[in-house]
Amino acid sequence: MRITIVQGAFLPVPPIMGGAVEKVWQGLGREFAARGHEVLHLSRRHPRLPHEETAAGVRHLRVSGFAQPRSLVALKLKDLLFSLAVRRRLPPADILVSNTFWLPLVARRPDRGRLVVHVARFPRGQMRYYRHAACLQTVTNTVARAIEAELGAGPRPRVTVIPYPISHRSARLPDPLERTPTVLYTGRLHPEKGLELLLFAWRRAAPHLPGWRLRIVGPWRAEHGGGGPDFLALLRAEAAGQPVDFVEPIFSADALAHEYRTASLFVYPSLAARGETFGLAPLEAMAFGLPPIVSALECFRDFVEPEHNGLVFDHDDGNAAGELAERLVRLAGDHELRARLAAAAWQTTAHHTEGAIAETFLAEFESLLHSPLPTR
Repeated sequence: MRITIVQGAFLPVPPIMGGAVEKVWQGLGREFAARGHEVLHLSRRHPRLPHEETAAGVRHLRVSGFAQPRSLVALKLKDLLFSLAVRRRLPPADILVSNTFWLPLVARRPDRGRLVVHVARFPRGQMRYYRHAACLQTVTNTVARAIEAELGAGPRPRVTVIPYPISHRSARLPDPLERTPTVLYTGRLHPEKGLELLLFAWRRAAPHLPGWRLRIVGPWRAEHGGGGPDFLALLRAEAAGQPVDFVEPIFSADALAHEYRTASLFVYPSLAARGETFGLAPLEAMAFGLPPIVSALECFRDFVEPEHNGLVFDHDDGNAAGELAERLVRLAGDHELRARLAAAAWQTTAHHTEGAIAETFLAEFESLLHSPLPTR
């Protein structure tokens, strides 16, 4: 098959500025190419990257993009300009995967490929504009139900759930001797991620966990999806006097794997009920045998089973910080519980490797090529 993958206007591929979706599709593109398919990947241009190259069998074409603006209007306008520039460079293909808002609307030539719209966030009214697509693909059943509800009655594209893959999975459970008394968070430093709640909970938990440290790793700059310098300053003020380390974002796969191997448990207290669609970071941590503590968002239910491979706290409860503190103290203080959850967490990720997810996508693509398009 000839497969074209298009990313958004604001982050390059490879993800040298971060970006979970960019990271996922870079890995999937390589897997498609390794199986003999012709893959073109279009993404934002960056001064550290050539405008065009072939890497791991994937042809990369980079188009002038933008720093991510704070204004939603500006964001949509820049996405439109980027999508129009991309449209001029689209070759004939069998499958066209879109990760932008506007491209599905401006690139509708059938010879550019059956259109697969990757829905990486909860829909906000735009799904009705994509009825001409061959497939709306998302990553959890929760988001799929939201898409179905938004589409309503009448002709519609196929709605498919294919979870995100993990780019690295430990070949074995790391030895307990490799672990340090560290609670790890990796992800964007943004208000929707629940980091203020985490620090409130840590202030309660830390006195019961002598020798333990909380390690917060991730981008804080607005152009990288973070909350900006004021939010970082607020977090540092909340953490003052506590055993907390703030670490600059890590984009190296090996360095990130080291973080997962040497921590003892993972925490991801996201509050983004309408923004969090999957939660790739907890799954990546589980791939290295890190038992996660996550909020009760529906998106985590597809892979975190309470008391089996992780713990869950109710982020909407009036005592959310207290609940999270209790989970932290319980998991950090109970070696047998950590070991049991760690083994189950690691085993869960066996079906989420890039190879396994790529095969699922390719089967979906083949099916789309032999299926009629929705009536427009």
